[in-house]
Amino acid sequence: MNRTPVNPWPWSLAYGYNQAEVIEGATRQLICAGQTAVDGTGAPQHDGDMRAQIALALDNLQAVLAGAGMGLGDVVRLGVYTTDVDEALKNFDLLGSRFGAAGVAPPMTLLGMARLAIPGLMFEIEATAAA
Repeated sequence: MNRTPVNPWPWSLAYGYNQAEVIEGATRQLICAGQTAVDGTGAPQHDGDMRAQIALALDNLQAVLAGAGMGLGDVVRLGVYTTDVDEALKNFDLLGSRFGAAGVAPPMTLLGMARLAIPGLMFEIEATAAA
């Protein structure tokens, strides 16, 4: 699979994502449901701790990707939802370090929400991957 970044303006690179990517040569696609800070039973974890919730949501996303034989390097699109945009952005270095280590900066949308599906959750990340 070949990925070609499309960045008519470079400002998004400072936030760790491309404006768009041209994907060529992919043969499989994985659409992931939103991943949050829940344990293996679905119980919310890290009440009130945005950083810990982001880290666990990323762990859960990586587990889903691994279950399909993929990794963060295969992610071609992210949707991020949070109940506190400012607090999430303060902790976006977690996304940058994980996706940066995988050598990708997938296009992303960040949305502030009044609440997520399960009370106490503050961060949710969904992904599309291709390989």
